[in-house]
Amino acid sequence: MQTEPKKGSRGTYVALVVLILLATAAVAFYDSTLTHGNGGASAEISSLQLQVSNLQQVNSALQSQLASKASNTTLLGIGPESLYVNASRSVVTVQGDEVTTRNTFFGPVKSIVVVQGSGFVANFQNSYYIVTNNHVVNGASNITVTFSDGNAYTASVKGSDQHSDLAVLSVNAPTSEYIPLPIVASTQAVHVGESVYAIGSPFGLSGSMTFGIVSQVGRTITESTNATLSIANVIQFSAPINPGNSGGPLLDSAGEVIGITTAAVSNSAGLGFAIPSSTISRELSSLVTTGKYSLHPSFGIEGVDMTYQLAKATGSNVTYGVLVETVTSGGAADKAGIRGGTSTATIEGSSYMIGGDIIVSVNGAKVVDIDSLASFLEGNTIAGQTIQVGIIRSGSMMTVSVTLGSLPAP
Repeated sequence: MQTEPKKGSRGTYVALVVLILLATAAVAFYDSTLTHGNGGASAEISSLQLQVSNLQQVNSALQSQLASKASNTTLLGIGPESLYVNASRSVVTVQGDEVTTRNTFFGPVKSIVVVQGSGFVANFQNSYYIVTNNHVVNGASNITVTFSDGNAYTASVKGSDQHSDLAVLSVNAPTSEYIPLPIVASTQAVHVGESVYAIGSPFGLSGSMTFGIVSQVGRTITESTNATLSIANVIQFSAPINPGNSGGPLLDSAGEVIGITTAAVSNSAGLGFAIPSSTISRELSSLVTTGKYSLHPSFGIEGVDMTYQLAKATGSNVTYGVLVETVTSGGAADKAGIRGGTSTATIEGSSYMIGGDIIVSVNGAKVVDIDSLASFLEGNTIAGQTIQVGIIRSGSMMTVSVTLGSLPAP
């Protein structure tokens, strides 16, 4: 993953340049002394010649170091200004009409409200599409896409997936309008602390860019438009986003897409979240060709994060993992024999079902909490796949084979 140059890089370059100039001046001085001096002892001349040689070597080394640093700077990133110039041409504003109903004294009254978000151009098999959030276009009519040059065209939903809040639009625009953004595999490329940039249309202010860092990966969020729907394996970042940013790209320092931003997160307190680009890459083919994505894995449990207090109450010496409270009848976990809780306990004012299995690993990867379990399943498995789940049952460690089900359509 490419990162930006450190803030001290410019100071380093200046210092190197000064040293080179000093060394060069010293070389010139000693050469002049040798050429125009009044003679002097042979030993002194030899000594001066040795010093000149040493200074010439220092000068050469400093010049090589400066050239190396300049080359590395080019590799580290393209700079925010150039990044914006290159990427903003690929970001669009998505707009549509949504019918709402409100109850009045005279009965239900329908009205049309304008919904707006962002999107970006993606290339799939030499055809161009707009990638955006599903919640931007879900239920909308008269959808239009406005490109950075101000030209607007009608659009239709080619495919959508509410489970990952993704939608792909087909636009009636000439080929010249499409400048696709490169999409990288964020599963391996995204690291906490790296610089990220969000471009979109917050509150209708098209072409706005904000800057931040990746705050964490593998989060699970709940959509404000559907409180029962959770989205796993999400990137958390610090760049400010607002309504209208939804569907815009989250870019790394090389101007490549590592996620798609969503501002529709309830009680986020200013935190930014993005669906990872690995999800886009995995689903794009299916969304374009079938209009949907149906391979989200279903595990079929409800559980809570293990804590010290829960471990004490259950007599376990493990303070991490997921305590299984209930198992969905007929689901993947139920068919595999994973057990839910058998009794109720109140711990620090909260009620829990205890006595069930504790999930501590999947395919050898440690499960720290529910977020890590959900993110691993979403990012590394598909429906129908058989996984190896490490559990603790009655204090004993064991492994259970689970064949994952498929999440039902919302």
